[in-house]
Amino acid sequence: MKKEMICIVCPVGCHLSIDTESLEVTGNRCPRGEKYARIEITNPTRVVTSTVKVNSTLQRRVSVKTTDAIPKGKIFDLMDMLDSVDLKVPVNIGDVVLENVFDTGEDVVVTMKLEE
Repeated sequence: MKKEMICIVCPVGCHLSIDTESLEVTGNRCPRGEKYARIEITNPTRVVTSTVKVNSTLQRRVSVKTTDAIPKGKIFDLMDMLDSVDLKVPVNIGDVVLENVFDTGEDVVVTMKLEE
């Protein structure tokens, strides 16, 4: 079976064709496209960006993100976990909000500095 997709690794946007049985990839202009297609077929992952509550008079929420990609199927579970987070100021870029989410080795970290 063939699957078609557009590579999002770089701005070129190669039109990829992947044989889902053999994992043969065509249409890529560089090795990164081939790697992207194989991961997307076998175990799709995403970096997640969101916000969490913070007890500040200046701002009600602060931005966070995963340190790297996590399994795509876990995104909604992560969003549920983030909904229960309530940080106390001050927060700094890189502060760990959730550690080793879903045993992936990836953390959720703060992406902005906020002081009272």
